[in-house]
Amino acid sequence: MPTDDTPLGAIEPHNAPITLTEYDPQWPLLYQREAERIHSLLGPTAVRIEHAGSTSVPGLVAKPIIDIVLAVPDSADEPAYVPALVAAGYVLRIREPQWFEHRLLKGPDTNINLHVFTVGAAEIDRMLRFSRSSAEQ
Repeated sequence: MPTDDTPLGAIEPHNAPITLTEYDPQWPLLYQREAERIHSLLGPTAVRIEHAGSTSVPGLVAKPIIDIVLAVPDSADEPAYVPALVAAGYVLRIREPQWFEHRLLKGPDTNINLHVFTVGAAEIDRMLRFSRSSAEQ
């Protein structure tokens, strides 16, 4: 599989307490804005875009970072999607070929974790199952 030479952004170790905040009704709007931007940048390469994690559950206290799942035809094929995202200001932070070919990018102007997986990766359903089951409780 082709790989991109895009360097990873600066590593910032997280060695501070995690801050949780009350639910913010802006979170779904921020997700929607990011989803539209990602879709406009990637077109049909963005096979699936979903709001995941605690910010996707109305009323739930959460860390104020929007988790987004992006499914692409092959997440290992970084040249198919990373350059377009980087050109728009996203920063590639994590490359995990051993774990579902996961990539993680940070957003240009909103605190997001953009989790990229290959279509059909089992981790997509696991991440979304948390969001869906929490919303139903």
